[in-house]
Amino acid sequence: MENTDWKNLPFGYIKSDYNVRCYYRNGEWGELEISSKEHIDIHIAATCLHYGQQAFEGMKAFMGKDGKIRLFRWQDNAKRMNRSAEGIFMAPVPEELFKEAVVKTVLLNRRFSPPYGTGAALYIRPLLLGTGAQVGVKPANEYMFMVFVTPVGPYFKEGFNPVKIAIIKDSDRAAPLGTGNIKVGGNYAASLRGIMRATDAGYVSPMYLDARIKKYVDEIGAANFFGIKNNTYITPKSESILPSITNKSVMTLARDIGMNVECRPVAVEELESFEEAGACGTAAIITPIGEIHDLETGKTINYCKDGKPGAISEKIYNRLLSIQFGDEEDKFDWIEIIG
Repeated sequence: MENTDWKNLPFGYIKSDYNVRCYYRNGEWGELEISSKEHIDIHIAATCLHYGQQAFEGMKAFMGKDGKIRLFRWQDNAKRMNRSAEGIFMAPVPEELFKEAVVKTVLLNRRFSPPYGTGAALYIRPLLLGTGAQVGVKPANEYMFMVFVTPVGPYFKEGFNPVKIAIIKDSDRAAPLGTGNIKVGGNYAASLRGIMRATDAGYVSPMYLDARIKKYVDEIGAANFFGIKNNTYITPKSESILPSITNKSVMTLARDIGMNVECRPVAVEELESFEEAGACGTAAIITPIGEIHDLETGKTINYCKDGKPGAISEKIYNRLLSIQFGDEEDKFDWIEIIG
């Protein structure tokens, strides 16, 4: 796109040329359809509108120095979408259909893929909706799967610089044995109260604690939390945390550089013992945390006293980006070049 300031893109929606859609009717998925429309026709009694039968994924495509577009771990996104579908009784999307839709949408919108060296990427949003009409609370018998893309910059305007996080105790993102470990819209609706409270207080995102006893770290808004100490990468384990594909990748890279990795409950009291802390996810990739402030007690924990990201977080971040953009050998088989 001419005159696009790729290096200063926000993380937001920019209209692209095409999206791809597919419908599940009479027990089977149909053919992919290409559309240039930004809107969808939907029944007034569709289950996605009334009962939250909706799931989505977040992915990115990266333009390499060679001009080729790379998908990052698309199989993991396909599997996670189907776990979400099964969790709220929607029709799962076959992995090959998922891939075909993603690849077709990316290539149809190739001109929106940010050039190599700009730090931006093409964000991919697969979306699954219950479109069948129901007035009683029950699963739909019809579904729509669609994929659209938009070029994006960093999720937090600070980019790869330390951010300030607020501990929120008067609202919950997800309940134990609920839907917190699958990627459905209801989790994000539930997080809005905490997000607005944190941002109104001057922080970029909330830190949610476990809903049961408010003792253990859950998530950072829409991202996973991690802490580093004693050459160990530590990330919370909980039945209500969404398994982050980025966090999964970071754990692999941490092991690869000789670190220990622990996935376990992380008590609030342990936060001050970390040498580094951060949030990670597809949108944010890795965001260093410089400060965590408890809005209830007024206690503040500082990590990046010099205002710079921690050395280990920066090393892993740069290595992950190098693999995604094709600058480093992908020995983990995470990347697929699509065109």
